[in-house]
Amino acid sequence: MKFYLVIGTYTDGESNGIYIYDFDSETGNTSFIDNVSINNPSYLVINHKKNHIYSVSENEDKESSTVNSFLFNKVSGKISFQNSQSAYGAAPCYINIGYQDKYIVTANYIGGSISVFKTKSDGSLSPMIQQVNFSGSSIHDVRQNQSHLHCVVFSPDYKYLFATDLGSDRIYRFSVNYSTENNFLSFLDPAYINVAPGSGPRHLVFHQNKKFAYLINELGGTIVVFKYKDGNLEEIQTTVSDEYKAEGSADIHIHPNGKFLYSSNRLKKDGISIFGIDQITGKLTPIDYERTNINPRNFVISPNGKFLLVANQDSDTIQFFSIDQNSGFLQDTNQNIKIDMPVCLKFIYP
Repeated sequence: MKFYLVIGTYTDGESNGIYIYDFDSETGNTSFIDNVSINNPSYLVINHKKNHIYSVSENEDKESSTVNSFLFNKVSGKISFQNSQSAYGAAPCYINIGYQDKYIVTANYIGGSISVFKTKSDGSLSPMIQQVNFSGSSIHDVRQNQSHLHCVVFSPDYKYLFATDLGSDRIYRFSVNYSTENNFLSFLDPAYINVAPGSGPRHLVFHQNKKFAYLINELGGTIVVFKYKDGNLEEIQTTVSDEYKAEGSADIHIHPNGKFLYSSNRLKKDGISIFGIDQITGKLTPIDYERTNINPRNFVISPNGKFLLVANQDSDTIQFFSIDQNSGFLQDTNQNIKIDMPVCLKFIYP
């Protein structure tokens, strides 16, 4: 089956935006299709109709930090720029899309805020309609001296939004209102849950069974397992993702079969931690650790579960691993895509 691989990059070097590749889901073979120029599209989201791609432009100043809309042709794989809006927050590093493709939200890292946008009937972006600003700090005197929003994730039923704050060791909780534009996000009570001081929460993912959620902590190098129900997260386990304590844990994903969890770790002995998931309790058991190229930032698992692709930012490669469906183990297929500073990978598929 033919999929499309969408690649976001940093554009300080040779890359100049977003790249589209054909991806053969059986063999892992790829071929370049198209490219669109945009500044620092470090995180991407595909709408549910799969005819639009949205990205951030992650810059350290508010003036040049934007949210961008692109038209995508599902037949040809071609991408074209549509429009941009100011993010009104510096270093937007995560973007997500709500139910029925009507609302876009970003996590703005510097200063700590969430920006909300509504999409027009043609999929383009309207100006920002709501912003939520945060404050706070924690025990890491360099990395946690202010709020740093790192991701915004909808609950499986799209009724709630969760936002991780690396700077304050909090996960903020919101109810989502799709009928009131200027009040799309409203704090739940309590407004946040705490994780262990110095953890630095980064990315959050929900299990396919909707009963569990998993948090990767960048600074602590740990994964926190939560029991989930109706907007509530109850911590049930903390385990180690990065035993080398490099303060660079990055991304987290669950295999489509729901049996395995993978997390990326950077800065020392770069690699992917592999865990088994207990389908009843949700708890994790370490299985293996697979070394990668340099700075494995974001990674993605193919929808058929056969491949795991890693964006290695500092070695300028997208590295391909095959996944053993029974053990969860990874094996390098040596099918690398060479591209300057890849940082985000997404699949578009039928």
